[in-house]
Amino acid sequence: MNRKAFLASCAAAVPAAASIGWSARGAQGEPLANATVSFGAWMTPVDRFPNLSPRSANHHALMPNEVTIHCGGAVNFIVAGFHLVLVYDDGTQPGDINKSLLISPTNQAVPPLIADPNRRIYRGLDPSTVPQDRVEVVTFEHPGTYLVACGVLPHFNEGMYGYVRVVPCGPNHDH
Repeated sequence: MNRKAFLASCAAAVPAAASIGWSARGAQGEPLANATVSFGAWMTPVDRFPNLSPRSANHHALMPNEVTIHCGGAVNFIVAGFHLVLVYDDGTQPGDINKSLLISPTNQAVPPLIADPNRRIYRGLDPSTVPQDRVEVVTFEHPGTYLVACGVLPHFNEGMYGYVRVVPCGPNHDH
């Protein structure tokens, strides 16, 4: 993909990323090489200075809640707030997650974190040990539809999950 096509794909993804429930795809509806997903968002008005992050001011959602990329592409999860990125293998549905398998965050007792390892292919950073605002980048090598969820149990129960759809690489791609 040349620089101009890449920049056009990125520009096309921005409006979709700002809307809940939209699927992010390229300008012509084609899958993206990479996608960006907001993993939580700070609501306004909020004053976080000097370093305040009131949990009641955080929107618990993935925006967009579905993206489509080519195999070998990556999703940039822009994490805003106390969230744990979990990715489960192709075909996993929210009802497949065992919510009774829990662990506590390292630096605090609550809220509980989902610890179901069955079909989990990525577990992000413990949200109690890192800044609340960060980026986690996950590469998807194989075609499929992957469940992405917040592993903070109350957020998962609120429906904080979505999907990454990975399509086979075409003849013009390196993978």
